[in-house]
Amino acid sequence: MNILQINASARTGANSTRVADSITARLQAANPNATLTLRDLASAPIPFLDETALGALFTPAEQRSREQAELVARYDAEIAAVQAADVLVLGVPMYNLGVTVQFKSWIDAIARAGVTFRYTEKGPEGLLTGKKVYVALARGGRYRDGAFDTQVPYLKVVLGFLGMSDVEFVYAEGLNMGPEAAEQGFAEAAADLAAVLA
Repeated sequence: MNILQINASARTGANSTRVADSITARLQAANPNATLTLRDLASAPIPFLDETALGALFTPAEQRSREQAELVARYDAEIAAVQAADVLVLGVPMYNLGVTVQFKSWIDAIARAGVTFRYTEKGPEGLLTGKKVYVALARGGRYRDGAFDTQVPYLKVVLGFLGMSDVEFVYAEGLNMGPEAAEQGFAEAAADLAAVLA
């Protein structure tokens, strides 16, 4: 089993990373021969998709400048890591009711027409199939199954668009609502984890 863990917080040691680490530890305990690739987007940020990046991606490989080739190579490495993974563990905090810019930049890096998805006569088809995804969600408030939870619908759609539809969510909520609420939030995450990795 090849595990790819993506820590998408803007800071190291984040609550979402703590929950993602617990998921990965359970997977490794159940699969001692598993390999782990770790991407910490705080310490190694992915260049965001701007005019320069789009120019590099749409320039034929043989015509790219050295800078363009290096940028595309960085995106290619992110795609290759996902392609090689059997299981993805995504540590996704909630910032202002959405995902972090670090996570969105990772999505933009791996979503490439003709490589990780393609357009067909029947609509788009994801090419990153056959993967299990665990999403570690960390939130300061409590939003699960509520109107303000924009993350889960977005994650289901964007991961499904890329072909990853086997997705489990582990929620740690109420983490900024006081020590008792935070303790309860981590206990609920542990319960979710026990349920999805029973």
